[in-house]
Amino acid sequence: MIRTALSAIAGVIAWMVVATILNFGLRYFMPGYHEAEPSMSFTVPMMAARLIESTVALTVAAVVTARLAKGASAAPWVLAVVLLAIFIPIHYGLWPKFPVWYHLTFLSSLAIVPVIVGRMAR
Repeated sequence: MIRTALSAIAGVIAWMVVATILNFGLRYFMPGYHEAEPSMSFTVPMMAARLIESTVALTVAAVVTARLAKGASAAPWVLAVVLLAIFIPIHYGLWPKFPVWYHLTFLSSLAIVPVIVGRMAR
């Protein structure tokens, strides 16, 4: 149980690190992204890039979680629940700034990607 919780925490940290690094890449390489970020007035390609960024970070987080959990099948589920608990309130506050499809894609990926990738990584 403790290993599962610690592996999920490590997964959250991995998600934050990878997402932050990739976000620096978006700021540097995607024209207009840095200027759009403060007001969150992203174009559709920018929103798609953000979703891809999150999916890559989720994949890394799920692999880290699954490997550290050493076969505990609940660990990716715990990671998914923790990430949802973090991001549902954030997205509730951001609801008017993004289209519904963006919120639904992001939040559903938090529940789906860790579980699928976690199974594959075990």
